[in-house]
Amino acid sequence: MKASEIKAVNAVNGDKIVIQGAREHNLKNISVEIPRNKLVVISGLSGSGKSSLAFDTLFAEGQRRYMESLSSYARQFLGRMDKPDVDLITGLSPAISIEQKTTHKNPRSTVGTVTEIYDYYRLLFARIGRPHCPRCGREINEQSVDQIIDSILSWEDGTKLTLLAPVIRGKKGEHQKIIEDARKSGFRRARIDGLMVELEDSIKLDKQKKHTIEIVVDRISLKSDIRKRLAGSVETALENSGGIIIVLRRVYKTDEAYKAVAAALDEKGTSYDRNADFIEQEIFFSQKNACPDCGISLPELQPRLFSFNNPFGACPDCTGLGEKMEYDRALLMPDPKLSFNEHGIAPYNPDSSWNHSMFEAIAKAAGFSLDAPLETLTKKQSDFLWNGDSALNIKWVYKKQSGEGQSTYNRPWIGVLADMRRRYAEAWGDNARESLEKYMSHCECRSCRGKRLRPEALSVTVGNKNIWDLTELSVADTIEFFDNLKLTSTEQKICAQVLKEIKSRLQFLKNVGLEYLTLERSAATLSGGEAQRIRLSTQIGSGLTGVMYILDEPSIGLHQRDNERLIKSLTYLRDLGNTVIVVEHDEQTLRTADWLVDIGPGAGVHGGRVMASGTPQQVSLVEDSVTGRYLAGKIRMHLPAERRKGNGSFISVRGVTEHNLKGIDADIPLGAFTCITGVSGSGKSTFLSDVLYPAVSNRIMRTDYPVGAYKSISGLEGIDKVINIDQSPIGRTPRSNPVTYIGVFDKIRELFASLPESKARGYKSGRFSFNVKGGRCENCQGAGTITIEMNFLPDVFIQCDVCHGKRFNQETLDVMYKGKTISDVLDMTIEDAADFFAGIPHIARKLETLKNVGLGYITLGQNALTLSGGEAQRVKLAAELARPSTGKTLYILDEPTTGLHFVDIKQLMKVIQQLVDKGNTVVMIEHNLDVICQADYIIDLGPEGGCGGGTVVATGTPEEVALCSKSYTGKFIAEMLEREKERNIAE
Repeated sequence: MKASEIKAVNAVNGDKIVIQGAREHNLKNISVEIPRNKLVVISGLSGSGKSSLAFDTLFAEGQRRYMESLSSYARQFLGRMDKPDVDLITGLSPAISIEQKTTHKNPRSTVGTVTEIYDYYRLLFARIGRPHCPRCGREINEQSVDQIIDSILSWEDGTKLTLLAPVIRGKKGEHQKIIEDARKSGFRRARIDGLMVELEDSIKLDKQKKHTIEIVVDRISLKSDIRKRLAGSVETALENSGGIIIVLRRVYKTDEAYKAVAAALDEKGTSYDRNADFIEQEIFFSQKNACPDCGISLPELQPRLFSFNNPFGACPDCTGLGEKMEYDRALLMPDPKLSFNEHGIAPYNPDSSWNHSMFEAIAKAAGFSLDAPLETLTKKQSDFLWNGDSALNIKWVYKKQSGEGQSTYNRPWIGVLADMRRRYAEAWGDNARESLEKYMSHCECRSCRGKRLRPEALSVTVGNKNIWDLTELSVADTIEFFDNLKLTSTEQKICAQVLKEIKSRLQFLKNVGLEYLTLERSAATLSGGEAQRIRLSTQIGSGLTGVMYILDEPSIGLHQRDNERLIKSLTYLRDLGNTVIVVEHDEQTLRTADWLVDIGPGAGVHGGRVMASGTPQQVSLVEDSVTGRYLAGKIRMHLPAERRKGNGSFISVRGVTEHNLKGIDADIPLGAFTCITGVSGSGKSTFLSDVLYPAVSNRIMRTDYPVGAYKSISGLEGIDKVINIDQSPIGRTPRSNPVTYIGVFDKIRELFASLPESKARGYKSGRFSFNVKGGRCENCQGAGTITIEMNFLPDVFIQCDVCHGKRFNQETLDVMYKGKTISDVLDMTIEDAADFFAGIPHIARKLETLKNVGLGYITLGQNALTLSGGEAQRVKLAAELARPSTGKTLYILDEPTTGLHFVDIKQLMKVIQQLVDKGNTVVMIEHNLDVICQADYIIDLGPEGGCGGGTVVATGTPEEVALCSKSYTGKFIAEMLEREKERNIAE
């Protein structure tokens, strides 16, 4: 055994993970030791190699070794995992990765289903739920004969009872046969439509009216020896009524039960004679879940009844989605000022002979002209146009365009909406349906009102709430609901374990800062940070020990107030006996870590080295470590000398009520840098992304985005365009890359096409594209790799043996600029390419913008799918920076610091401040205190998340917000400003 291996084996005994010779991606053959069962943070600049060490080396090897321990039969279902490029790793534990990637894009996935809490809800409602009639709301109890008898015998001795068997419930007819059969069976009395009658009397009922007939089976007084008679009467009543019995219980004012019975009737709103000596209480018993008034039977309560992903429980109209695609009148009639003849109803071409003749007849029947603007139609005319009238036939003559005869039609007009539904149902092929879908929008299902479940499921309650009402509560409110839930002793025994699981999972969600989420929220709307923290709470609940957890920036999207709870969750995982490795930039997490590993010194080819490894205190003393200097306070972002006042104009938004926003008003200064702050779930994204951006874009850019609810917006005269720079991918295929997105690759291809060698060969710019035939390698079709399908095994990617990964054919590669082929250029980093093309301004300028936003380390041809959300956002920012600025642009950004080291943030803020200096307006959602303190103006929302948020807590400069005692953001800004003041004094 080599000396290095002996040292590594000994390291296991010293509770360390030892990595030797790691070379994955840009790692420079590094060796590092990481203590086990500690909270370890890997830090460094964006692109320095943190994820390569944590995920592509440590996690990949941990997963691979675990899979190798399985049988060959099991491995065939798990796929193949490559060994990372590393000499040796010892001390590994089974690895669990908790990344930011949101994989739940299925509209059927909710927070409840992802966390599995909803599964426990379904079990809870199936076991102790109280069913009610979906129509009248009456509570229904399913009981056996013995249970019914025991319930009746539990009342006071001497109680007078009348036992009724309901045989007809609300049906039209004379029902003579029913009455005659009852008479022949020996019954003497019945209650018909609420009145007691003798069956021997002549009874005539109006056959045009609905009637209710209940046979009187017995009248008894409760006493000790009555059970046998009572049992016989109950069984007779159940047999004649199909399992239903009504008991009229006479309760006198002198009885102990009187007050309780009166209170129950008052609560239900049931009237009774308060002056009478007694109340005749009507009590319903059933052997099955059926309503005696409506005759509706409920299915057996099973967990599947409460699942919107199961046909047994899903709303039959929307199949459990809660929404449907319906024709939108605003899309069908985009401009009400137009008439039909001016193409006012978009899907119907007025130049069509069929359409014109039909609508001419419709207009004549309704009394309006086809030249009249649609907005001038009366309500009656408009209703006829859109909804039709099935009782009124209209006649129209269709003259064939060929001139060969005509056809006459005489039929009811069903309305534009119904006619469009017919056209969609009869549409042949995807193209035809897609052409009609542009007039449709998602709207709430009318049957279930967005609740996804069938009425029978929604009529079952626990604690007076049905299962959907419960999912609409925030996590914090749900915890309170279950803490205050009152159950009988039997119910407690039945659901003790279920409630324990529900409460623990809800508490874990709260512990990671997600108490504002509701369980009905679609998983597709969660941010990467929220999805990651949900998975973190699941792992905390699992209670595993001896595991290596690897997390990717769990603090993303989290307010400083909630950071402490997240850190407590991480330390809890560690204290269970796990190794917790976190890739993180957050200062609070860095300082809390047991051990820091700093990768650097730069990004991309300039990174991949271990700059420091030790406790946070030890790392802060390492001069070569950028993170160390940041922790030591030697590099920092200085506060602006003065805050911009703006140009005097404001974008004023009034009465915003979308989601949890409570009618807020906001004024955004133009020509300034504004930060929207607040705790997670306070309404920041709702205000900025769902209301402000689409409202401004629709007005300025003439788009048609759906806009959240608000009353008014003004002050848009001061801007000429709005640009939203979010973290969505810049491309959806491996062929997309940053230089294609910002438009510089076209210029590079044109440069190559202008070279003498290209002109001599007749090459055009298309020759240098790997997406079209001609210049690309046809063996791999410009991909550089060939995919080999392996049936039940994962696909294998091998380098193309013709072009050797260069993507172009040899003739194209013969053309060179400064000794570089087009393939060599794509392999260059942005930083190197900016120097290489320095003499060509229209190329260098765009590359320089990518470099200025901190992306100098990525290659020109890098696959867009490999870019992180933060990197994709900065590529978009660079694309906008490369365009000429008018000084009147509104830029909207959603947490652009995601995934950025402090040094990268400093560089990004320099670019953003330059944008504002040119007169532009920047509005940004942000949690990073360094960035917030750079803002000219702050709008702080809150004070809490979810229903506890949605109000404006504070506005003004950072100094002004710091004075607001109600603002959590203000508290942390005050601490930051105080720390900066102390540092300035020290200097």
